[in-house]
Amino acid sequence: MLKQYTSLIFLLTFSVSFAQSNTEVFVMDLDFNENEFKIENVLNISNNKGYDSQPFFIDNEQLLYARTDQNQTNIAKYHLEDKSLEYICKTTIGGEYSPQKIPNTNFYSAVRLDTTDLQRLYKYDSESNTSQLLIDDLQVAYYSFYDENTLLSSVLSGSNLDLVISNLSKKTNDTLLIKVGRSIHKVPNNKNTMSYTSINDEGNMDIFQLDISTLESFFVAQLPVEIQDHIWLNESTLLIGSLDKLFLLDLFGNGDWKLVADLSKYQLKNITRLALNPNGSKLAIVAELNKE
Repeated sequence: MLKQYTSLIFLLTFSVSFAQSNTEVFVMDLDFNENEFKIENVLNISNNKGYDSQPFFIDNEQLLYARTDQNQTNIAKYHLEDKSLEYICKTTIGGEYSPQKIPNTNFYSAVRLDTTDLQRLYKYDSESNTSQLLIDDLQVAYYSFYDENTLLSSVLSGSNLDLVISNLSKKTNDTLLIKVGRSIHKVPNNKNTMSYTSINDEGNMDIFQLDISTLESFFVAQLPVEIQDHIWLNESTLLIGSLDKLFLLDLFGNGDWKLVADLSKYQLKNITRLALNPNGSKLAIVAELNKE
């Protein structure tokens, strides 16, 4: 079990936080059910010097991630079946982060940090190799789509992040909460619900569910100290990484985070972001290699 101590979490600017780590993206086979959590065939799909992070599965066999390429960060698409790599709109000026596929479209999205330090969310067309602004005025840092027109995001506001819901078709942006975190997800098998993290009075991150139809929030769980990222394995099971281990929380269990995988044997450390493919057979994680 992870003990939850009080900690002060410092929110750095978006660009600085990315420049400080030499991370890799790993993908592994996952067998998860109520009786078992098993991983195998751990593969370093980035194997690249610099910042490689923020995996997002397009489907069961393809994922996007932010990859360092020639001194800037671009959107990479990796094909698991043939282990091939391609770039999305590599010709743009500036670095791209937090890549995702826009639901029900053939377009991609990413946060672009331009050489002028302007930070905005863009839409990318890989066929025409073009891009355009999705939201004009907000410094979106982290985000997730509810559908092709509805976006929940963490937006830079001074030294903090604010939770904003945007209607892209109506071009409206409504701030729901201040002092939030970076981990935002749709809750599987729960039609109207997304999750986000918020900084509590003790300086720890709490996970909340947001009902998109009513914009009401409901407390789910507190993340362990200094943990910022979570994903859903199903509608009642959370997964996080801490140092070189993975922990699971069953919302119908005893309230304790349960150790389910030790990745030290793969020489991994400092696990942060995670992603699950649609059918739950592949898990992607971001971590550093322990070269000691």
